[in-house]
Amino acid sequence: MEPTGKIMVRAAVFDAYGTIFNLDAALHGFRDRIGPAWAEITRDWRVKQLEYAWVRSLAGAAAHRDFWRLTREALEVAAARHGLADAALLDEIMQAYRALPAYPEVAPALAALRERGIARVILTNGEPAMTKAAIAAARLAPLLDAVLSAELVGTFKPDPSLYALVKGQFGAGGGIAFLSSNPWDVFGAAQAGLRAIRVNRTGAPDEYGLRGRVPEIAGLDALPALLAREADA
Repeated sequence: MEPTGKIMVRAAVFDAYGTIFNLDAALHGFRDRIGPAWAEITRDWRVKQLEYAWVRSLAGAAAHRDFWRLTREALEVAAARHGLADAALLDEIMQAYRALPAYPEVAPALAALRERGIARVILTNGEPAMTKAAIAAARLAPLLDAVLSAELVGTFKPDPSLYALVKGQFGAGGGIAFLSSNPWDVFGAAQAGLRAIRVNRTGAPDEYGLRGRVPEIAGLDALPALLAREADA
């Protein structure tokens, strides 16, 4: 997958769940206890998690719940759909979610950006404690400059107020790249004026007309080289 577009950045901002952290890992470790349905539950869990976040955002501030609570509610519904009713097992799965592993290329990519003097920030729907736990488990804290949570504004991406947090951190000028594996998130960031990049690890189809409008890379390991090429152009 060949990235396109010119990128000159002073800060790289990353989505957390699905971009930095591997969501499939939470249930993969329990596949022998759950059975073949573990992959379907993972998919349904993610769909419900995002649905609950978007619905509560649209319903207004009074409807807000933090992402950790929504993640538990979504897991319970996804598990019930597949006849999984073991509450103790669900507790174990949620603890595994707190310690999701990072994709293997993440730490080297962040280290390479640090060497180039590019700030590294996470912008996430995640509630601060859950995100902090995942960062600690993956040993990424020394490679990050800041973590910006949806709890700062009380709503979820792709609400423009979240992307405005990045501009508040680094100023209104250009040079801010935003990377996500979620097409809707990339679209939201682009609409908010950030230099959006889609991380498409699975070769998924184009969405929101992003292809050709924003760069697309197959993994974060491609980012440092992309930035280096553009800086030398």
